[in-house]
Amino acid sequence: MLRDFTAGLAIGKPALRAGRATADEDGTVTVPFTARMPVTGLGTWTYRSRLPLRERGDGTWTVDWKLSVVHPKLSDTHKFRLEREDTSGVRMNDRSGAALSGDTHPSLAPVLAQLSGAAGAGPRGAIHRVDRASGEVTGTEATFGGKRAKTPKGPVATTIDPSWQSAAERALAAGAKGKDAALVALRIDNGEILAVANSPATGFNRALSGTYAPGSTFKIVTTGALLLNDAVEPGDTVDCPRYLTVGKQFHNVEKSEHRGATFREDFAESCNTAFISLRDKLADDGLGRVAERYFGIGQRWRTGVPSFDGAVPAPRDGTEKAAAMIGQGRVLANPLVMASVTATAASGTFHQPTLTRGQKDTTRTEDLPRDVVTRLRALMRTTVTDGTARGLAGLPGAVGAKTGTAEVADGTPNNGWMVAHRGNVALAAVVEKGRTGGASAGPVVKEVLAAVDSDPS
Repeated sequence: MLRDFTAGLAIGKPALRAGRATADEDGTVTVPFTARMPVTGLGTWTYRSRLPLRERGDGTWTVDWKLSVVHPKLSDTHKFRLEREDTSGVRMNDRSGAALSGDTHPSLAPVLAQLSGAAGAGPRGAIHRVDRASGEVTGTEATFGGKRAKTPKGPVATTIDPSWQSAAERALAAGAKGKDAALVALRIDNGEILAVANSPATGFNRALSGTYAPGSTFKIVTTGALLLNDAVEPGDTVDCPRYLTVGKQFHNVEKSEHRGATFREDFAESCNTAFISLRDKLADDGLGRVAERYFGIGQRWRTGVPSFDGAVPAPRDGTEKAAAMIGQGRVLANPLVMASVTATAASGTFHQPTLTRGQKDTTRTEDLPRDVVTRLRALMRTTVTDGTARGLAGLPGAVGAKTGTAEVADGTPNNGWMVAHRGNVALAAVVEKGRTGGASAGPVVKEVLAAVDSDPS
């Protein structure tokens, strides 16, 4: 009976949940139940019904079957019919106007589906109650997909550049080595997203919605805050001891040290203890204010699809403040956020990242002073020529970069980060359990920059 009921409704494996049984005066027992029927490609149809049980003479119980048990409105005169609405007509174009497909760019498949939904092209359908004899619809039992949005007048114009997208997907496929990873590339001058890549390509969109500690890549923001507060100059001596204790013991990657180092060297070699030693140069909420005011972090970006725009909460104690200086603790970001941070550092101006043109920008930021931008760019360039991003040194153009090694939990390998900029493009990559940024995310970023040596139009 249940099989006949579900025929033609594209229902997967039903789930039935029984409620508390009640005894009736005639000796029968009624068990209420909730039915959850997964309708393929649309959603779940949920309804309630009752299962009547009757005791036999031998003491066993049997179901008093009738059509209304399966569904209260199922009868000899009425049945149900599934109708789907064809919503596949919305075309997605890349920035040049050519058609964009998840078949060609697998990492874009979930992103394009989200954009289609926003454009009124999400899957929709309904389960109707119909007269068995005439086929006439007499009622609607379930609808899926909500109300029809306004139909677009033409294709949805995305900001994706197929050259950068292809390079990003190839680089992740080769460089992530089976690990979970993600990369975002965007235009520096306007925030348009050129590439979104994930490994694996389908599933969770780490690139836009992930929540990671950015590790030492966040030292770009920390350095910006220190420079804005006249707390340090690149040539100042800031010791880099092996350990520093602030509530707990902090150390550098591979427990390195550099006594007598300049701040320029601390940045290029990513010295954690040197940055932490400058924590009292900033107010407790200083990092968060700079992150929001100049870098747009936490300002509810309207990218065109669901995304996470970072978090830099005020520290609850000295240990959290120390951790925040090096992108740890409760500081959270993802490749989208860190690509945007890199773009802002390179140009001095925050531009809300977006996947489609015409997105409303409700962010409110200020430009970084030009002298701060000049010093940030110089520090990131030094990281390539003489620091932890030496792997990018052979690339054409004046590449600036920052590596990051983000601790996750005791016993779990660190996540590896790399951010970089060249010309009018900024990009960021994370490789989960990559151990160090230079060794894991670095080759991914290098391959992308080597594959595409021209700015997007």
